[in-house]
Amino acid sequence: QVQLVESGGGLVQAGGSLKLSCVASGSFSSINTMGWYRQAPGKQREVVATITSGGTTNYADSVKGRFTISRDNAKNTVYLEINSLKPEDPANYYCNAKATVGWPSRQYNSWGQGTQVTVSS
Repeated sequence: QVQLVESGGGLVQAGGSLKLSCVASGSFSSINTMGWYRQAPGKQREVVATITSGGTTNYADSVKGRFTISRDNAKNTVYLEINSLKPEDPANYYCNAKATVGWPSRQYNSWGQGTQVTVSS
């Protein structure tokens, strides 16, 4: 009912920047909180940043001051701007959206397929 497609990952030099995008499509009444998570090999998936439909943001301590999450509600799109990339940042980055779907309405939690961020030394 909600499909998420991420883009923007790639190979970046340490200290560099890139911007991830995630577009939501499908059948839903509204998209509530959207967020970015990441998972490195051998580690659990962790939250990076979230943003509500009203624009309230939250960040993991490890990315505060370096990452910026934003969204365009008209385009059902969430962005993650990554700056000052560190060696611990490489991971598969996943988009998440919590949407209201159906009638009677219910909450639906959707995940994208992920986009890989790699850092070159």
